[in-house]
Amino acid sequence: MSGARGSRVEVTEAAAAMLRRLTDLHGPVMFHQSGGCCDGSAPMCYPAGEFRTGDADVHLGDLVVEGVQAPVPVWMSASQFVYWRHTHLTIDVVPGRGAGFSLEAPEGVRFLTRSRLMTDRELEEDALTKR
Repeated sequence: MSGARGSRVEVTEAAAAMLRRLTDLHGPVMFHQSGGCCDGSAPMCYPAGEFRTGDADVHLGDLVVEGVQAPVPVWMSASQFVYWRHTHLTIDVVPGRGAGFSLEAPEGVRFLTRSRLMTDRELEEDALTKR
């Protein structure tokens, strides 16, 4: 798996392969997870900078994926982060169609976030949980 600096988020090998394909097609990309009702566990993948982030978003880290030139920033809405602040996230890719605006949709797959509780040590070392 490829991880983000700070290890709050990582991707599976399948998701990393999809990111390599998407960056070959679209250039640098980013993730944003909004916590909306329908695709709350589905991070949306956009061309880098196309989705505007601001004070209502939390930057979880930058994924460093082998074969992808630029780090992939991962953002989450601040309102969702309140509920997920104690979790480590793994972005995976699964068959099926997700939201139409995410770059992987035409590929017949969708990104999916899997979570686990962070360990006490991870929480102690994580700057975001100290906010």
